[in-house]
Amino acid sequence: MFLEAQRASVLAIIEGLDDEALTTPLLPSKWTPLGLVEHLGYAERHWFQEIACGSAEPLPWPDDDVPLTTPRPPSKVFAFYRDQCERSNAVLASMPLSTPPRGRHPSPLGDEITDLRRIVLHMIEETARHAGHLDIVRELIDGKTGLGPR
Repeated sequence: MFLEAQRASVLAIIEGLDDEALTTPLLPSKWTPLGLVEHLGYAERHWFQEIACGSAEPLPWPDDDVPLTTPRPPSKVFAFYRDQCERSNAVLASMPLSTPPRGRHPSPLGDEITDLRRIVLHMIEETARHAGHLDIVRELIDGKTGLGPR
């Protein structure tokens, strides 16, 4: 599955980075690799639970003020991301791709989301785009490129 491959790429690209590398912003926009992984967990939760299913359990922590950063340690963020991906996979296993969303994302993107298939396509795009961001930052950190599953 293409989405699963992109998720695996995200984790493979940052594998082996220490806490400092995961939490240090390298670009003017100030996002961190760990913050981007947490953001992807929020995206999984939003699209598959809130939009596809119409609701999601409350988050275990309050929303943060600084986007794409996190005060949480890597172990918590990676566990959150993996849990959200598992929940997304459960949604995918329980519904046909033609299922209309029960929730609504704000326009204009919300107007394009007509079924679970479009949610999956959006998440492939979102995850791949951020995997590319992580790829660039990883190269800046230690020069490694071409990381991820083959």
